[in-house]
Amino acid sequence: MPFHLPSYLRRLLSLKGRLMMGLIATWAVVMALLLGFGWQTGHRLLEDSNRTHLRYETRLIADALTRQIESRLEALERLAGRLDAGRHHGDAYLLQELQHNDALLEWFDGMLVTDAEGTVLAGWPGNDVLQGLELGERDYFQHVKAFREPHVSQPILGRARGIPVVMFVVPRLGEGGAFRGLVGGAVKLHGGGLFSRLDRLRLGRDGFAAVMTASGTILYHPTRDHILDPVPDADTNPWLNLALLGWEGEAEGPLLSGDPAYQAYRQIWPADWIVGVALPKAQVMAPLEAWVSRLGWRVLLVAGLMLPVISWLLWLILRPLFRLERQIEEVGRGRRSRVTLDTRMHELQQVADAFNRVEVERSAALERLRDRQAFLDAILASSPGGMFVTDTAGNITYMNPSLVELTGYAFSQRPQGEWVEHIHPDDRQSALDLWHHSMVTGEDFLQQYRLYRRGGDLLWLEVHASRVSIDGRIIGFVGTVKDITERREEEALRQWEAEHDPLTGLLNRRGFERRLEEALADWRKTATPSVLILFDLDHFKPVNDEGGHALGDELLRRIGQVVAWEVRRSDHVARQGGDEFGILLPSCTLEQAQGIAQGLRDAVSEVSVTHQDKEYRVTLSLGITSFREGDQRVAAVMERADAASYAAKRQGRNRIVVEADTA
Repeated sequence: MPFHLPSYLRRLLSLKGRLMMGLIATWAVVMALLLGFGWQTGHRLLEDSNRTHLRYETRLIADALTRQIESRLEALERLAGRLDAGRHHGDAYLLQELQHNDALLEWFDGMLVTDAEGTVLAGWPGNDVLQGLELGERDYFQHVKAFREPHVSQPILGRARGIPVVMFVVPRLGEGGAFRGLVGGAVKLHGGGLFSRLDRLRLGRDGFAAVMTASGTILYHPTRDHILDPVPDADTNPWLNLALLGWEGEAEGPLLSGDPAYQAYRQIWPADWIVGVALPKAQVMAPLEAWVSRLGWRVLLVAGLMLPVISWLLWLILRPLFRLERQIEEVGRGRRSRVTLDTRMHELQQVADAFNRVEVERSAALERLRDRQAFLDAILASSPGGMFVTDTAGNITYMNPSLVELTGYAFSQRPQGEWVEHIHPDDRQSALDLWHHSMVTGEDFLQQYRLYRRGGDLLWLEVHASRVSIDGRIIGFVGTVKDITERREEEALRQWEAEHDPLTGLLNRRGFERRLEEALADWRKTATPSVLILFDLDHFKPVNDEGGHALGDELLRRIGQVVAWEVRRSDHVARQGGDEFGILLPSCTLEQAQGIAQGLRDAVSEVSVTHQDKEYRVTLSLGITSFREGDQRVAAVMERADAASYAAKRQGRNRIVVEADTA
């Protein structure tokens, strides 16, 4: 069944449609390349400019924090010097001096002074809470005591208030550099003044700065919940972990949320801190994406406006081609003999000229073919024998009148394969198998089969078909059909006469022995049991002698009919000559055969003929045997049955004797 494309697909697959799709595809590729190039260029420019901006912002923040840290440590060193100068005034002097330097609370959220063991001697504000606290086990105290240098601690929870702070501490040194304690200032991580500038920093909508210690603890983050959290591990953000080891630079890495961002890191060496500035990549690329999106919509709008114009231009360009198409169609329908095209398209004019040349040659070839076809049709029509032609699939495309008259059908004008339905069922499958074999192998098809002609008559046909090929290319089959019905009937009659007794219509000796051979072969192959009965007529001689041969023949015919009626349809009955008869019982046991023999004896005893008011009757002496293991010849089986028949006669006639197994 042919496949029909929808109309819109046919238009798309036309030359105009393909040209249109080609132009659209070219336009799309060019625009995609331009947009892609613009995207890549803009991406690189944005990345470079934002890296530069991050580098600048990070340096500013790092420098500002470094100055603030150094200023705080220097202020604490000056305070430590004044405290050491008035140490002879006692611990009360320390508190007064802290209160006197109240201006330092602009930098610190609290100050304290300890002795050499870490006990807080004075603290401001909140001296009552701070005084007496033991800080000797604190890491920052141990560090200052060991190295005698200013130090910024790791973030800790203050003992006095329990809030996260960072301690700025400097040593108090006596004569000869003896450690006398420390002076410290606490800076709160929540709301402390040290990171107030970072709170005011704006880096776009989502950009931010963060500060963390070299040990990996976040000191400042715009999201307060992240303060004192550990930084991500090296697998999550390898660049941040490099910064913890002292690296400075710009890179692209994930945020705590997992979103990609451009990041820059700088070291704050006095406090062993790192400042990081991050710009989410989505924020950086948002203007570029918006620009590309706007440009893409404009490109689509321009393309949509150009489609009608391009379609109209293509129609103008292809008008000569459409005219050529119409003229070629008219040539095919016989309305014109050649195409005439007025166009400046040199290539199209060449196509028209080439078509005209081919059309002239085609017309001449068609004329020759018509003449040849008419000649062949006349030959086939006048042929007395049936002839047919098929295509490569085996479908009949031509039948000559003789074949149509013979079969009564014109199969070339009927549904494909219908001729198969008229073949006799017993011959149909073998004919089909041989026909398919011939089509596949190219061998001749030669077979005899029966076919029902119109009206129901059964014909015997001999069909011979040969492959037709041109330059090795198969174009079909041509065949002849002979009516051999009369010949087959004569052969069947001769076959029947050769194996049947003309007087009784029963099998003769030849036919009977052939069926015995077949039964013996089945016995040897499949052990199918069969029984043989041989008998002749008792008291038959007086019928011939007194009534004549005509009376004897009449009695033989009647006995033949009775015997044929008494046996099964599958049994074979034969008159072997004179008054001798034989019966072959296939698929029968000796017990069953004895019952059949008794029925025969009873039925034949009822048969009589009359001559000159005298009635004549006969009886049967039957000998029975079956196939045995070791039987190789029919003669041996017949000898056993014949011996049993003679034994029946010796025992007084009209008897049944079964040949016993003496093996």
